[in-house]
Amino acid sequence: MTRKEITTKEDLMKIIELFESIGITYWLDGGWGVDILAGRQTRPHRDIDIDFDEKYTEKLLEILLKMGYKIDTDWSPVRIELYSDELGYLDIHPFILAADGTSKQANLEGGWYEFEKDYFDSVSFEGKIIPCISLKGQKIFHTGYELREKDKHDILILENL
Repeated sequence: MTRKEITTKEDLMKIIELFESIGITYWLDGGWGVDILAGRQTRPHRDIDIDFDEKYTEKLLEILLKMGYKIDTDWSPVRIELYSDELGYLDIHPFILAADGTSKQANLEGGWYEFEKDYFDSVSFEGKIIPCISLKGQKIFHTGYELREKDKHDILILENL
């Protein structure tokens, strides 16, 4: 069976509704996060990237597995990519949230990525306020690696905001 390689705006909204129904603090990241900042979908997306409060990791995984997701890549505690025949790929990134609005995420080398509070924002998208990585955060997150064509597209969108 062929895998679903595109996540639609409808898939995205279902995932956002799920996070909100559970009450998990989250921010959209990656390509969908860029498009949320842009206020429109600018390209097809393979997955949905979501940064979230790590204290909900077990509960979130339990719910996602019951929904039919299966773990595809487990780089815990850095990220876990899941796949659902219905909703496609979901890439979840556990963040440890601090009271002052900063956060940190484990990295693969055993250290931490640390994020200032202005890396996090929320914007209106299709009449709904959606938490997302800020313009500043997205620009920083799109550095330090070899850019793919989709990354170059996203950077162009960010530069025009």
